[in-house]
Amino acid sequence: MEWLWGTTVLLVPAVVVLTAGFFYLYGLVLSLVSKTSVRNKVVLLTDALTGLGKECAGVFHRGGARLVLCGRDWDQLEELSEELSRNSDPALTYPVKLILLDFGDMDSLPEAVEEVLECYGCLDILIINSSLKVKAPAHSVSLEMDKLLMDNNYFGPVTLTKAVLPTMISRRTGHILLINSIQAKLPVPFRSNYAASKHAVQAFFDCLRAEVEEFGITVSTINHTFISSTAIEEPQRPLWSWLYSRKPLGVSVDEATTEIVKTLSNRKREVLIAPSLPKMAVYARSFFPNTFFAVMAAGVKDAAAAAENLQ
Repeated sequence: MEWLWGTTVLLVPAVVVLTAGFFYLYGLVLSLVSKTSVRNKVVLLTDALTGLGKECAGVFHRGGARLVLCGRDWDQLEELSEELSRNSDPALTYPVKLILLDFGDMDSLPEAVEEVLECYGCLDILIINSSLKVKAPAHSVSLEMDKLLMDNNYFGPVTLTKAVLPTMISRRTGHILLINSIQAKLPVPFRSNYAASKHAVQAFFDCLRAEVEEFGITVSTINHTFISSTAIEEPQRPLWSWLYSRKPLGVSVDEATTEIVKTLSNRKREVLIAPSLPKMAVYARSFFPNTFFAVMAAGVKDAAAAAENLQ
């Protein structure tokens, strides 16, 4: 018995060390692969002025990408470009190209698309990071807002994608990555119009994936929950409220950026970035829809009752 106890005492530290070493090596290899996934590649990133956009821009720029950054505000784009230049080695990076791009202004889109294609003459990676959010009861959202949502979240990304596809098809290579909301898969109350636009764009890229695979083009979609700039410990609350609260359990900017870089490396077709509970809700929506709908309805009633009590 003593020899068994002595062997166990020796084996446990050894297993811990070997496991830690394995994960360290895995992380090191993954880091090296991630850095080479964009080197010398022409990468276009839309809505680069968001928290996630800026973080991705920094990672891609340091990784040696030929970066094309798009946004609605020229002054902010120039500030971002200057910041990237200050924090990088000119011998190892390329100058950043800037393009004004506003999916909410469809009339200006053809000119912006033409400028995109003129930057390098080709495009290796297109990352669509653009989203307009609205939270309100469905009946209170105007038709004008519905159209604006669809322009930003569906028609804009689709128009840009269609414009760059011919060059990717002719070169028989390319990677299109859509950064989308979890609400494309998990619609929740008071976001019906927003969720509808996310459903639409998800469906388009799911279909496109099969259509362009024969040309060597990868289409990836990343669905995430709320992206928080800082890690915040969430308070206790009822189970259902986590699924449609104003700021549900989210992910950090670093975590989302890491998943994006990994997806560019492993070319995974679909990624869900979410804590365990929202992931479980996605599966519950598919396998137990009646239960899911009942929980959602109960949550709305409880929220309404709480609001009345505060009045």
